Amino acid sequence: MNESYRRILQAVKNGDLSVDQALNRLKAQPFTDIGYAKIDMHRRLRQGAAEVIYGAGKTPEQIAGILKAMQKAGQTRALVTRLSAQAEEEVRKYCPLHYYAEAHLGIMGDMPVPDGLGRIIVATGGTSDIPVAEEAALTAEFLGNRVTRLFDVGVAGLHRLLAHLDDLLGASVVIAVAGMEGALASVVGGLVDCPVIAVPTSVGYGASFGGVSALLSMLNSCASGVCAVNIDNGFGAGFLANRINHMKEKTDENPIP
Repeated sequence: MNESYRRILQAVKNGDLSVDQALNRLKAQPFTDIGYAKIDMHRRLRQGAAEVIYGAGKTPEQIAGILKAMQKAGQTRALVTRLSAQAEEEVRKYCPLHYYAEAHLGIMGDMPVPDGLGRIIVATGGTSDIPVAEEAALTAEFLGNRVTRLFDVGVAGLHRLLAHLDDLLGASVVIAVAGMEGALASVVGGLVDCPVIAVPTSVGYGASFGGVSALLSMLNSCASGVCAVNIDNGFGAGFLANRINHMKEKTDENPIP
């Protein structure tokens, strides 16, 4: 549960806040209907992270409208994925954004102070995988994680990866981003003692089938502790790594019988 809501409940428990006062703070509508979108305003309460806007297929006006509705509800930070440079120029007329062209990401607000348990490593097989890797890295940073980037450390030159062995062994999560045959994830999985999130990319020649070969290789990895997300899904990998890096023991003072 988000810490701001936890503080409200703790204040009620301590007698510093009445039930009605707490209710007024929590009774905001769970979603806002702006016609073309129903924005989930309680997602941060349920999941610890606010709704993310998928920019592809939306007009700049629609994206700006969603961001404005979030701001009106008190949300000062938001992430927009798969946002083209042309759309970002139009959105910026309505809402200020930090735009990361390589990752096609737009961010409203500032990056938070990292509060994750450890460090996330984002490694790529080659330079061509960097756009997907940056989507993963920036997503993780937006959600409050320390991230180290290791680019172009693929298995075609294994010494490049082994030169960063200390970084890998000190990670809490590794995101391995690779196209072609997708072997990077298996190699990393055989070196580290933390979860490895494999991201297949659509980089490769014809027989790579737009990333399907890398995906199948990652799904069939013989290294334990490796899981795979969808092709080019840097956002999904960054979000999952954030979840792992923020895991805490859950307690229940009043379990349901």
